[in-house]
Amino acid sequence: MPTVGVCLAGCGFLDGAEIFESVATLYNLEKAGADIVAMAPDIDQAHVVNHVTGDVMEGESRNVLVEAARIVRGDIKDIADVSAEDIDALIFPGGYGVAKNLSTYAFERFNCQVNDEVDRLVRETIAANKPLGVICIAPAMLAKVLEGLGVNTQVTIGNDPQTAQDIEDMGTTHVTCSVTKHITDKENKIVSTPAYMLANKIGETWVGIEGLVNEVLALIDA
Repeated sequence: MPTVGVCLAGCGFLDGAEIFESVATLYNLEKAGADIVAMAPDIDQAHVVNHVTGDVMEGESRNVLVEAARIVRGDIKDIADVSAEDIDALIFPGGYGVAKNLSTYAFERFNCQVNDEVDRLVRETIAANKPLGVICIAPAMLAKVLEGLGVNTQVTIGNDPQTAQDIEDMGTTHVTCSVTKHITDKENKIVSTPAYMLANKIGETWVGIEGLVNEVLALIDA
């Protein structure tokens, strides 16, 4: 039975992990018989957003790990305590938290920085030749980690021209992809799907993520 790490960026699509994407990932992993290690960095969020109004709540502060724990009923680890030796694959659901908390892509685009522990675990996973799944905006974060590593891979965020160009500027090839499909780089064992970069309905996101999860699992023994 494989063990798959799922890294969450908080809770809530505007300032944390996208909840539908996270649940789709967790459900499809469980359905396939995988064990799950949920994780998040123990850091403060970049900011807190009111999900009713979409406005930043000035003076509010929340912790990424504490918020992410909401999605997995408290069964979560600090990413600092997880290594590639503990997992057979690693998946990042999307949400703006990936671009605000796990990285600074939302604020600095291709000049962004990636959280040190996230960067470390991704590099360890790649070095161990273990599969990586990146959902929604997460491929932009991955592209930054891969920048300078000499890993020539393909990912998708759907068809958004600005984000696609940023990914290209970081040295990764972007491939246009519909919401219910996924892109696979079998050589580097990297799988991506657009999810809410394109989705208008939960079902569309679910189909794409189910395909990604199954592909990631298939690549474990490839």
